[in-house]
Amino acid sequence: WKISRRHILWAIFRMGLDRISLWRAPGITFWKLLGAGKGETFTPKDADPRRWGLLVVIDPKDVERFDSSAMINRWRRKSLSEFSADLSPISVHGQWSKKNPFSALSQSSDKNWSGPIAAITRARIKWRKNLIFWQSVPPVTKSLHSSEGLVAAIGIGEAPIGLQGTFSLWESAEAVRNFAYRGEAHKAAIAATHREDWYAEEMFARFAITKSSGAL
Repeated sequence: WKISRRHILWAIFRMGLDRISLWRAPGITFWKLLGAGKGETFTPKDADPRRWGLLVVIDPKDVERFDSSAMINRWRRKSLSEFSADLSPISVHGQWSKKNPFSALSQSSDKNWSGPIAAITRARIKWRKNLIFWQSVPPVTKSLHSSEGLVAAIGIGEAPIGLQGTFSLWESAEAVRNFAYRGEAHKAAIAATHREDWYAEEMFARFAITKSSGAL
């Protein structure tokens, strides 16, 4: 959701209170309330307090009820714009909060999906490694934002520091693979990750976008 500046404090307040609604919502097995930003340096200066997000893993039969819930409608009333997407996992590597939140959905994944792709990267950075991580990020994010086949990309995070990630939309699975495995900056970052051991936890996931509305 994108909100006006006069609703920023309201959004921060809801980031705390909406946890109660999500804990109680039927069919949800995993959720994350997310701040958003430019995703260029992964420092607090990237944050955009006008953009907020929500990721939920939910039973398909409960989607319609959740989409019309009081919590979602509150955000829609305050929002200037909204992007939403239904995602089906294609591949997931690593963990988020010590679990694979998408494992229950793995049977619905389509390995031969030829349509648009969403990618989520997420990491919990070791505190003593934050500085060296920030120094290594700019070449990778520059490469990401200039990649062929990229539709849009933003930074996401559960906290301003230490819990960072990206949410990106791609024209195809091939475009994602080209960025991940052929881009020199990304390959250098992978090598640095192994060398510096800066993550306490990491996850990379690709999804088929089966339905979407709005613009990211």
